Amino acid sequence: MASHPDFVQYVADQCGGAEVITTRKMFGDYGLYCKGKIVGLICNNGLYVKPTDAGRKLLRTEDMRPPYNGAKPYFHIEDVDDRDYLSALVKATYANLPKPKKKSK
Repeated sequence: MASHPDFVQYVADQCGGAEVITTRKMFGDYGLYCKGKIVGLICNNGLYVKPTDAGRKLLRTEDMRPPYNGAKPYFHIEDVDDRDYLSALVKATYANLPKPKKKSK
């Protein structure tokens, strides 16, 4: 089941304290980006954040799940209503991920 666009927008708004947050439709669900770098996925009306050491330190409870069949486990974030928590988690994840690779022409 694909994520509802209202849920996707809500999660993006909740993460807004982490600066430039965008979403992009991909494979029937959505990628969550911070300043152009993918930091998580929104799949089946759930938020999944890429696992990083910095993010792990901020988690209230660690719940690793694959966002879709065949995917590597991500941090599954149950509480999407706490804007400060989500913004801090996205900021920490963004800072701990490598820069995106430049695409060749």
